[in-house]
Amino acid sequence: MEFRPCIDIHNGRVKQIVGGSLTDENDFARENFVSEKHASDYAALYKRAGLRGGHMILLNAGDSAYYKADLEQAERALRVWSGALQIGGGVTAENAASFLEMGASHVIVTSYVFAGGEIRMDRLERLVYEVGKEHLVLDLSCRKRGEKYYVVTDRWQKYTREPLSAQWMADLGAYCDEFLVHAVNVEGTGTGVDRELLAILAEETETPVTYAGGIGTMEDIRTIEEIGKKKIHFTVGSALDLFGGNLSFDEIIKKYGK
Repeated sequence: MEFRPCIDIHNGRVKQIVGGSLTDENDFARENFVSEKHASDYAALYKRAGLRGGHMILLNAGDSAYYKADLEQAERALRVWSGALQIGGGVTAENAASFLEMGASHVIVTSYVFAGGEIRMDRLERLVYEVGKEHLVLDLSCRKRGEKYYVVTDRWQKYTREPLSAQWMADLGAYCDEFLVHAVNVEGTGTGVDRELLAILAEETETPVTYAGGIGTMEDIRTIEEIGKKKIHFTVGSALDLFGGNLSFDEIIKKYGK
């Protein structure tokens, strides 16, 4: 179980936003924190701490007027900590290799693969062909509907048809190196982790999983450790002192840094 750092970029700024509030209209998101620092500053910090496997997400859509600014921030960060950060946001088979050339260790993909309510195996296979399974992370942003969890896309508003299960994840694991799982119902709230979702994730035994969502205290991290059987990695956003919260970055990396 390891701590994985994060850098979220929106409208050209490093931010922490409230999960589910992001919309393409007017490039809006409810903000928990807006940093005065650049993405490269956080990359330098993570490099000094020796933290690999962090994810950097470009939150604006590819056709947004702000996407270029997001990308410029990301490029500078990748130059600082080359080969150590994953990147997601606007990734397709056509441009995936370019992100690796910039210095990303992996590309993170959701909407390109999960489209129209189903998984596009043709696109997934093409991504694997273009960058290799070892450079691909699938973002399974999950939202509960009824008694089951489903992957959601398009700013976490559209549900796919296939419910989340350990077997389904095992099947997808043949095409990726890792899963990044956002618990959308609690993302950005700091109100506690999604225990039910964690229990499902703990059943996956082959492909590494990084959990994000709702972490607000060290007790929440211990809950992930317990339910996840010490094998689910985690990331902390708004609750981290780096982003205006109360959780100590130094304390976390002392116990859970690689």
